[in-house]
Amino acid sequence: MVGYRLLVPLDARVRALREERIRAGTPPVYALTLEQARAAEQAAVDAMTGAEREPVFEVIDRRIPGPAGDLPIRIYRPSAERGLGVLVYFHGGGWFLGSIELCDEICRGLANAAGCVVVAVEYRLAPEAKFPAAVEDCFAATRWLAGNPAEVVADASRLVVGGDSAGGNLAAAVTLLARDRGDVELVGQLLVCPNTDLRAATPSMRENTDPWLLNGAAVAKSREYYLAAPEDAVNPLASPLRAEVLRGLPPALVITAECDPLRDEGERYTRRLTNAGVTVELTRYDGMAHGLFSMPDRFPAGAAARAHAAQRLRDWLADRSAVARG
Repeated sequence: MVGYRLLVPLDARVRALREERIRAGTPPVYALTLEQARAAEQAAVDAMTGAEREPVFEVIDRRIPGPAGDLPIRIYRPSAERGLGVLVYFHGGGWFLGSIELCDEICRGLANAAGCVVVAVEYRLAPEAKFPAAVEDCFAATRWLAGNPAEVVADASRLVVGGDSAGGNLAAAVTLLARDRGDVELVGQLLVCPNTDLRAATPSMRENTDPWLLNGAAVAKSREYYLAAPEDAVNPLASPLRAEVLRGLPPALVITAECDPLRDEGERYTRRLTNAGVTVELTRYDGMAHGLFSMPDRFPAGAAARAHAAQRLRDWLADRSAVARG
């Protein structure tokens, strides 16, 4: 793009990725039609076919009852051990892209590194299913897991929700529903580069305008697909940062990237959680862009973020009764 000037201090590895996209002529997602964006995603899935994947003890695809019919989930078990804690993971993709297949590598890695069962949820996508369909799907899956631990040979008293980007938004929304509906007990929330305010007009949204990385225009396109009406943006289940009360939520790890338009709203959510008395930890990765969590082999910061998340999952999902008996 002629005349474009970087306003943010990108890590050298992110700059290299950006240059690859420029050379390849990769168009920004907001310049594509819905059909083109999904075709590009399918090409990425097809490219993974036959590729070597990190082995885990067991991977099971199944369907569970959902608000609009059967809801696909994928269960990752790191070992034959029974009664492990569970991470319910929601993929990113701006609520209109993403799938179990595209978060498969993340889920395999977290299952092995954290020593827990990971359950990925194939929630309904916009614009065919607008807000709050994805939230209700994710909560339904979480509630089903809490009530059916034998189905995944897991311990429903040790349950964490997590996700990246739009998936982080959904995880935060599920914690609000779990608290308010009172039928699901969560011990942690893993929020990776989350959307927390769909009306955000933050410095990071203004600074990060690079068309070859996630920028404000892409965020706006996702919001357009996701919301049924503009006023939905102030609903706390769409914008958790706008929840009136955040007390009583589970401990959180919030991961942000310096060169990400979503940085400020993730960090503002951290401050609001802290002010509400929630135990929360924030880690910002300087020089990094949105998506670092899905590229640990390419970005050392991505590997560090994964390791940090895995350690925190181990802490949250530790078997307290076994510790007490010991």
